[in-house]
Amino acid sequence: MDKTMHTHVKTKHRRGFALMVTFSVLLVIIALTVVLLSYFKEVRHDAADTTAMIQADVYYADITSIFDRFKKKSQLFKQLYLFPVPLRSPDGRFEMMLRCQPLSNGVNVNWLAMEEKNDMRDAYILAQMVFDTLAQNYNLEDADRLLEMLIEETGGDKQFVKKEYSRLRQKNGIISYNQFAGIVSRYQLEVDDPSASRVPWQKYFTFSSNARVIDAEYSSPELLSLLFDIDLQTVKEWHSSLEKVSLSSFVQDNGGDYAARSNVIVGKTFLEESECTVSFKGSGRQYRFRFEYIQGEAKHFEFYGKN
Repeated sequence: MDKTMHTHVKTKHRRGFALMVTFSVLLVIIALTVVLLSYFKEVRHDAADTTAMIQADVYYADITSIFDRFKKKSQLFKQLYLFPVPLRSPDGRFEMMLRCQPLSNGVNVNWLAMEEKNDMRDAYILAQMVFDTLAQNYNLEDADRLLEMLIEETGGDKQFVKKEYSRLRQKNGIISYNQFAGIVSRYQLEVDDPSASRVPWQKYFTFSSNARVIDAEYSSPELLSLLFDIDLQTVKEWHSSLEKVSLSSFVQDNGGDYAARSNVIVGKTFLEESECTVSFKGSGRQYRFRFEYIQGEAKHFEFYGKN
């Protein structure tokens, strides 16, 4: 009888142990399944992003090819500056939005590093005036530090420019708003100054190393108000008018000095310097890329990934 009882207890322990092992194995399998599923989802997204990048490259080639076919590019881009162009296939599988704006519609942020260049002296003074005005209006904590960081990025000749920025110098200055925004973000973290993110930089500055004059006809009302010392509301009314007079006439009619800015604005000449942004859908997600189209040449392609 003792042997029988002993055998029964041993059997129960074995079953209990087997159940514990089985339960542990199930937990491991479930955990692995969750990890693998999340990994698969991530890989699938990565694959979608890679596909979208290839799509963007194809769209970029197609769009610039169409631009190249236009002999009178002023007519093309003047229309593109007014309205974004939506493109969509009948079945809805293809959808894209093309937006273009003048590359030189603001003060070139790279002019802040032009203090030592005699032929760009007026441009430097203007850029400094705009920067100082924004710094004061938005109460930047340490405007000098932000200016220093911007000049470091442009490869300026100031004494405090560090030599380890040689990689950035090769980029020939600040060439996109994303690059500029990255500098502002670094400044905010370093100085703990959230006010920098509230400054509407894009209304006043342009971000291209190529821009040497301002295409003022397409500038924001805020910049025009500052350039010509005209009430902002008055400029906004002119800017939104469908039958507005020329900028030079408007400035003169409102007591501004158009001639005083003639050395930094383009006048009536059309500049073949445009920045275009394309947004499109891929795998149910939204993607975006930008490029510059200067004198019939496409350059500075940047893919931003999903929005």
